[in-house]
Amino acid sequence: MDALLHAPGIRLPRRTLQRRLALLVEEKRIRTTGVSRSLRYLSDLRELRTPRVIEAAVQEPADAVYGALADVHIPTSPEGAEIEAHVRQPRQLRQPVGYKTEFLEQYHPNVTAYLPQRLRDQLRVLGRSSAEQAPAGTFARDILNRLLIDLSWASSQLEGNTYSRLDTARLIEFGQVAEGKDSLETQMILNHKNAIEYLVRDPEHAGLTVDTIIALHALLSDGLLADPAGCGRIRNHAVGIGGSVYLPIALPQRLEELLGIVIQMAAEIHDPFEQAFFLMVHLPYLQPFEDVNKRVSRVAANIPFIRHNLCPLSFIDVPQQAYVNAMIGVYELNRIELLRDVFVWAYERSCQQYVAVKQNLVPPDIFRLRYRQALGEVVAAIVRSGEPATEPAVRSRLPAAVAAADRTHFVALVLAEFKALHSGNAVRFGIRPLEFAGWQEKFAGRD
Repeated sequence: MDALLHAPGIRLPRRTLQRRLALLVEEKRIRTTGVSRSLRYLSDLRELRTPRVIEAAVQEPADAVYGALADVHIPTSPEGAEIEAHVRQPRQLRQPVGYKTEFLEQYHPNVTAYLPQRLRDQLRVLGRSSAEQAPAGTFARDILNRLLIDLSWASSQLEGNTYSRLDTARLIEFGQVAEGKDSLETQMILNHKNAIEYLVRDPEHAGLTVDTIIALHALLSDGLLADPAGCGRIRNHAVGIGGSVYLPIALPQRLEELLGIVIQMAAEIHDPFEQAFFLMVHLPYLQPFEDVNKRVSRVAANIPFIRHNLCPLSFIDVPQQAYVNAMIGVYELNRIELLRDVFVWAYERSCQQYVAVKQNLVPPDIFRLRYRQALGEVVAAIVRSGEPATEPAVRSRLPAAVAAADRTHFVALVLAEFKALHSGNAVRFGIRPLEFAGWQEKFAGRD
């Protein structure tokens, strides 16, 4: 292990190298001998090839939060390197290909696995959050402000958007449009924000259905299509893929049928990581919409992570060319290994970004979560009725949903909420600013 870590050309963290070697062992490409410090990795080949890397220069302006990465390296498997070699050939040397239904037919949910079990287990360890046992979507809501900025910025960068992360934060948080930026770039960022909020704010939206995918397309493509009618609609004409010899299906009825099958198959997959990766492979491959297909797949890939309270996939620092090459490998070869390399690296990178956020989160108050709706109803009712926030006022409005054994705790919780209530957070309970201002003025100065 140490010899590999210090070999010329190797620039991998120990954990990443361990995962790569474990994957090669599981696939029986190499074997091991010895245990613990005597563990050795052996290959029937004359030498274990040094992992190749995809390199891409990142031209990101200096950013006070992250700083710019001059070079980003994504380690690739030998299979990924083969795909990359194909993609780097001149376009005229690559054979044009169409959509192959057998690529989808060969996949059987919970039987086929693009991600080996050991790899999925390792990703789950990285992605676990403190809200693991809380209701679906809790963790994503807890870090929503950070997720809106990171995913909107990184996903847009993969489409060539030149907004910096700082510009993106100012746009999302304060509505400040960056100087010198094209209006379409601004629209792309805001569309991502709306699509992410759509999934996170209402757990019912974070389900794998065709309606959800179409809604995501409508939100992500708003104001960006040549034909506004194509927003949130299956395309009705042929499209091409820039830089690729892949020719997607053109018949609308066939596209609609296959989209239904893809989403149904994805919904049947139990493992959230396999589910996310399946969507990243098959939504862009089908190209069901006129444009914005990859953006839909990247946001949709977060649905399993939202539902399972796992670290989201933000695509932070993923080089555009690495991602594009990986997608072309899917389009032209129906091979997923290079995209898998990118996916795993991107998820590890996302987890690194959110580890500090996870550590700083307060553990969820299960009692408060259980009575969240009742809490909101009581607080809003007292404000709107113009009553003081006293114990008798709260007890007179106790909802039937609050169990008898929980009522004392519930009353204390409501009174604590009133102590922290102000004009900025009253909206959580559906209280309008004028309603709160009137109530606050009436009881100003009272304990």
